[in-house]
Amino acid sequence: MTKATPRIAFIGLGQMGSRMAARLAEAGLPLAVHDADAGAMEPFGAERSHPSPKAAAAGCDVLLTMLPNGRVAQEAVLAADPAPGVLVVDMSSSDPADTQAMGAALADLGVALVDAPVSGGIKRAATGELAIMAGGEARDLERARPVLEHLGRRIFHCGPLGAGGAMKALNNLLSAAGFAATIEVLQIGRRFGLDPELMLDVLNNSTGRNNTTEVKITPFVLSGRFDSGFALDLMVKDLTTALALAGRTETDVPLGRLALDLWREAGGDLEAGVDHTALARWYEKRTGTQLRS
Repeated sequence: MTKATPRIAFIGLGQMGSRMAARLAEAGLPLAVHDADAGAMEPFGAERSHPSPKAAAAGCDVLLTMLPNGRVAQEAVLAADPAPGVLVVDMSSSDPADTQAMGAALADLGVALVDAPVSGGIKRAATGELAIMAGGEARDLERARPVLEHLGRRIFHCGPLGAGGAMKALNNLLSAAGFAATIEVLQIGRRFGLDPELMLDVLNNSTGRNNTTEVKITPFVLSGRFDSGFALDLMVKDLTTALALAGRTETDVPLGRLALDLWREAGGDLEAGVDHTALARWYEKRTGTQLRS
């Protein structure tokens, strides 16, 4: 990158994107933003806010997207009409096949692409401590690194274009299976007469501990808040991507199939737009046993 301080365009100011863009603004980087919801741009002020992807991307060196999926990201990027030499960093959770298709389309325009989905939730997005899983050419990731370092605690180069999305989907397959298993364990214990908070204390000091027991159950389930900032339908999307990868690699994943079916069923039974931690409420309806006091 020829400029010491790259000019950044950021498209997609949802739960995660708004916090990530705010990190870049707080770092004093030249920043332009766009979101389909004009209200999402208000915290960034009129000078940084733009009415279209193309307006936001005008004159940028790096274009970041944080959108629901790879197809939406590609639509936004092509609408932005990035100039040759611009680096696009798609931080959405995208299907690797969609990412590779976008990469081919952008290469024809002289534009490089890195896919760099993240993990860590809205809390770590706000503090710049995300885990970033990147796919693409090493030289392109190095161009992106000065920007990504404001957003993530660890940046992993997972492989060629699409590898970041593959890693994110597989991470969430494991996370989703762990969340469901944890709720089932707590349900059994609760119905037996064990206290869920005591169970968590034991689990977190034993071999059963996992991300769900350590950071999700107490603040989002036992509190009754169910507001981690990651929607249940996005979890289903990532599980679908992971199972598609299993199919492409001819990997038999019986547990993975069960996890996808379970999360899909819950998504159909619960109200639209719920947080993924509301899976606990779905279990509570099935068993008639509430975990929280």
